[in-house]
Amino acid sequence: PGAPARRDRPAQPRRRRGGQPLSRAGARGFTLIEILVALAIVAVALAAGMRALAQSADGAGTLKARTLAMWVAQNRLAEAEFARDLPATGSRSGEASQGGSAFVWRESVGATPNPAFRRLDIEVAEAAAPDYVLARLTGYVAGAPRR
Repeated sequence: PGAPARRDRPAQPRRRRGGQPLSRAGARGFTLIEILVALAIVAVALAAGMRALAQSADGAGTLKARTLAMWVAQNRLAEAEFARDLPATGSRSGEASQGGSAFVWRESVGATPNPAFRRLDIEVAEAAAPDYVLARLTGYVAGAPRR
């Protein structure tokens, strides 16, 4: 009666502004392969970051041990400098503790062309690994002036 007859025509897909049809096939997303490749890349990057972090932490521990060992060597040299007499030539060794860590030291005292001086070569290692030298220090000690 009052409504105009509608023509049946094939449904046209809705279109985007540029004229491209909006359809499921036109929607762009990530495929499973692309996601897996991205995850693999992220995993490799995270593994490299963790390795760098572990090496940094290990380096900090080694730096601490070397610093403490150098302090042990400096203490040995200071003891020789403040001793009343010149140290006798020869070698000696001992143990020391610094910063809660145990160390072993080896000291070699040698003569110099000037008899009023001695050369001290000091090596310090951790007590757990006495063959791995952490610090070396060479110093010269002067005897008291003679009047």
